[in-house]
Amino acid sequence: MNTNKFLNGLILISISTCFLLCNSCKRDYSTTTGWEYNNPENGGFEVAPYQEQITGPGLVFIEGGRFTMGRTEEDVMKDWNNYPRTVTVSSFFMDEAEVSNLAYLEYLYWLFRVFVPADFVSVYTKALPDTACWRDKLAYNEPYVDYYLRHPAYRDYPVVGISWIQATNYCSWRTDRVNEQILVDLGLINQTNEPTVEGYFNTDAYLLYPDYEQNSDRRLQYILTGEERNAKMEDGILLPKYRLPTEAEWEFAALGLIGNTLQERILERRTYPWNGQFARTDDKKYYGSFVANFKRGSGDYMGVAGSLNDVADYTCPVIYYWPNDYGLYNMAGNVSEWVMDVYRQLSTDDVADLNPFRGNNYITPKLLDDGTVEERLDEGDNVGQVPMVPVSDFKNDRRRNYRAADNKNYLDGDWASTLGPTTDIWQKKNNQAATVQMYDKKPYPSGTYSLVEDKAKVYKGGSWKDIQYWLSPGQRRFLDENEATSYIGFRCAMARVGYPNY
Repeated sequence: MNTNKFLNGLILISISTCFLLCNSCKRDYSTTTGWEYNNPENGGFEVAPYQEQITGPGLVFIEGGRFTMGRTEEDVMKDWNNYPRTVTVSSFFMDEAEVSNLAYLEYLYWLFRVFVPADFVSVYTKALPDTACWRDKLAYNEPYVDYYLRHPAYRDYPVVGISWIQATNYCSWRTDRVNEQILVDLGLINQTNEPTVEGYFNTDAYLLYPDYEQNSDRRLQYILTGEERNAKMEDGILLPKYRLPTEAEWEFAALGLIGNTLQERILERRTYPWNGQFARTDDKKYYGSFVANFKRGSGDYMGVAGSLNDVADYTCPVIYYWPNDYGLYNMAGNVSEWVMDVYRQLSTDDVADLNPFRGNNYITPKLLDDGTVEERLDEGDNVGQVPMVPVSDFKNDRRRNYRAADNKNYLDGDWASTLGPTTDIWQKKNNQAATVQMYDKKPYPSGTYSLVEDKAKVYKGGSWKDIQYWLSPGQRRFLDENEATSYIGFRCAMARVGYPNY
């Protein structure tokens, strides 16, 4: 169904592109000046025909709105990190299922084709899942170490052993491959059968470089000059970026309250992605069957032979059980999932109540005079991303919507908190490096090691090894962005641009 939506969207884009490929585009008039759009005799200001954003492959539409974010059960862990509060989430798109082994193997295959022959082997190896994550003390899990990722029996199971960094890079790669296919289908670029390190398609580079990917016989034209050009943001052809969902988006989508409201009234605040307090279905045909893959109790992962309660020992296929009211599968159980947010215990006190999120790292791409983009100064290989330098943009820092928030030690939108301990301004405002005291990484006894730091990322939802308590979407946990486990996977999201309905 999602594939059909994507193909139908391409047909609409194709029709719009036919208008753009000639100088006789549909002409409308400006309500501001009365001048005619798309008229080469009138300056040639171009206004492309546009319907609405199409649904990308694998995605379903999540209509946003208000909801109560936070815990729905007793805080038995005494973390006090998710007390309930009302927030609003904008509409967006999300994968209907967790990213599978097969989907990730396609990514690995592409990386191998492009980077290994060019002796960039590290790019490929850094993307490999940690299959040893299945090993456990005094447990025999070697079959999963050896076979889980690549054996066809597990191709539809969720990929695990993926760090937050690896998941983010996968999202960037997926953005480029989807947009590349859109342009190929429209005839705006040629299919690259043998992509290279120097020549593989990159969405940001395509939009930044006017002469990027001209190897096509059918290209768009400037109305005024008739010269060929690339598709632009203003054409509405390329899709927004695939990315990890924010914590608020994930929790909102998991609850699926769209099926539980009446005239803006939520009939029952859900504890789980389904109604009720139990993890069994009331469907008469399947009465008593479990609705999620989780650990029922100590030592009980799948029930008794002949009557398996959730039909899964470890993970299960990504499309299994009943979807929630948004059509999303396994939003409780199977594997927990990475989200974009940086973990702070008291983020609820700091984040906005409209699209709450902690982790903004504003980066300004800088296009040089020679047509190149400055390289990013960070660790690792950012596969599928245009290299760029984090540019300190003080005109943004001084905007009135930025408040002072010392000692947060993260680029979360607060100018004061973006200043490191060695920064001159920081030293002038503080007699000592406060962030070092708060988040000292030196081990005992010389230091006070803390897991709460910039690299601690939130993951949501219960997994195959969790008890029912963790199936509630309001629960939140964290792990270092470079670590991976056998019970954390991910799914992608995408912004909805324009009208919030669909």
